[in-house]
Amino acid sequence: MDTPAGQDQPQQPLFGGAFSAFLPPGSLDVSELRQVPDNQEVFVHPSTDQSIIVELLEYQATVPDEAAVRYHFEDVVGTSGGAEVLSQESLAPHLLALEGCGSAWKLTACQLVAKFNEEAKNEVRLHLALLRLPQYGTDVLLTFNDPTRIHPLSSSAARGTEVPDSSLPPWTVEHFHIFVHSLRLLDPGIFG
Repeated sequence: MDTPAGQDQPQQPLFGGAFSAFLPPGSLDVSELRQVPDNQEVFVHPSTDQSIIVELLEYQATVPDEAAVRYHFEDVVGTSGGAEVLSQESLAPHLLALEGCGSAWKLTACQLVAKFNEEAKNEVRLHLALLRLPQYGTDVLLTFNDPTRIHPLSSSAARGTEVPDSSLPPWTVEHFHIFVHSLRLLDPGIFG
């Protein structure tokens, strides 16, 4: 895949080089800061509360393709409530760099969520993409957490993330789309 406009970096290896993708500018690998589960890759923006998460999940064979992204969304948000699905649509697998993707879906939602068990809840726009790989028994879930309103009493407001560092603007949905569409499987051995 050619380098998309505005991408001056090579694809970033994921999961020990088993996958690769174009990450948004300035992405920080959370595994260099704290432990991350083996089935996840987590990247954060250096000066906002934005994050991108890649998860390798068990393929849900009993869940129809069109319902699978909502199934995984509900698993992510849990029973906490405060989440609303805004849209859901299919992605054309032939437009993805991920070969063998049987079905692809995206979902956009809004959620009120507190950090670190705080009372103050921030409004976060969630963008999810689900890439289904039934031949490997895997659903690949990609999530872009994009805070749209930081509560004044949130620890995020206290550290000043409501005013991002102007040297690196916040990520956009387009950054996430580039990430999703550029994801490649380089080593199927990751699936065992």
